[in-house]
Amino acid sequence: MNNTQITDTLSIGDRCPLTLIGGPCVIESEDFTLKMAEEIRKVCDRLNIPLIFKSSFDKANRTSINSFRGQNLDRGLEILQKVKRMVGVPVLTDIHESHQAATVAEVVDVLQIPAFLCRQTDLLIAAAATGKAINVKKGQFLAPWDMKHVVSKLEAGGAKNILLTERGTSFGYNTLVVDFRSLPQMRELGYPVVFDATHSVQMPGGKGDKSGGQRHFVPYLARAAAAVGIDALFMEIHENPDIAPSDGPNMVPLAELENVLKGILNVRAGLDTTTGVNLP
Repeated sequence: MNNTQITDTLSIGDRCPLTLIGGPCVIESEDFTLKMAEEIRKVCDRLNIPLIFKSSFDKANRTSINSFRGQNLDRGLEILQKVKRMVGVPVLTDIHESHQAATVAEVVDVLQIPAFLCRQTDLLIAAAATGKAINVKKGQFLAPWDMKHVVSKLEAGGAKNILLTERGTSFGYNTLVVDFRSLPQMRELGYPVVFDATHSVQMPGGKGDKSGGQRHFVPYLARAAAAVGIDALFMEIHENPDIAPSDGPNMVPLAELENVLKGILNVRAGLDTTTGVNLP
């Protein structure tokens, strides 16, 4: 399997430490974003977990036209640049349109392709052309083995550092289910796999004009994914999810983050290295 290079000092893949991709769903303000990045970094430092800070400058796929979407591109990138400089961690954010790729790549370390857009060829090619690491979320509608076509598009565009993320599969209306077989199946495509523990408990459109979620299941699914074998963990985290303007019902409260991560590390520490499961 190809390891994915994020920065000169951070690699994700075989025999690398589990990396956390985490942060609030959306950039709410500069002060809040910097505060969250600093607090999450402190937790990760205590547990010796590498951190890639995640927050979106724009949530272009909100349920309602009236929902909060975040900052504009320029302001969002300005804030993410400050996170890199002041907190000292790599950053990741979503892109939704091909023309955003080059501009966003000037600031971030990882470009993320949202699940709904994972088959958008022009978007994938534009992301690949930047030379940045790319995290693609598997569409809720897509079989894990069909991600080979996503990978081939990125490789055709010149991408070498790729992450593939499981974030749940549509199960009827307003519900997602996780098929953990997808993790080793996607890993067979030659790149590290990520488990998105918070979007996997989302209930899309479950509250009528916004999505619901069941955040109390996040620790269970995250530990299960760790037991199956993952290279990185994706979790959205908020100081007070109940008042968050986006994805509150499925975000992990900051105060609970350390215990959730400890449970995941305990699972990984107990795995037999002869099973072939990725361990540090």
